[in-house]
Amino acid sequence: VQLQASGGGLAQAGASLRLSCLADGHTFHTSAIGWFRQAPGKEREFVATVSWGGYNYGYAESVKNRFTISRDSAKYTVYLQMDRLSPEDTAIYYCAAPEPVSDSSVYYTRAADYHYWGQGTLVTVSS
Repeated sequence: VQLQASGGGLAQAGASLRLSCLADGHTFHTSAIGWFRQAPGKEREFVATVSWGGYNYGYAESVKNRFTISRDSAKYTVYLQMDRLSPEDTAIYYCAAPEPVSDSSVYYTRAADYHYWGQGTLVTVSS
């Protein structure tokens, strides 16, 4: 399983960033992809997820209406568009995938359900 996260960086409060998660083709077409984040001194938390069918989405309350997850089938890439960033969004962001499933509508919000993880990309938001 290949999951490669990128797109992190430094942003000012109120700005936007877009993260990318490049997956291998098999994973992209058989597994939901989720984004998680871990801030210094805190536990890893769920951010957003999309089913492999691309039509079911889940978001953490803290990012609803600010972050948008999407898929590009041509590029095997899942994006996390992050708008109106705040310093509380500062964290390492990881994309992850659970075991493949045949049901294209399935997604998960618990980190324990994800077995494959990318290397993480750092997002720092200054006030």
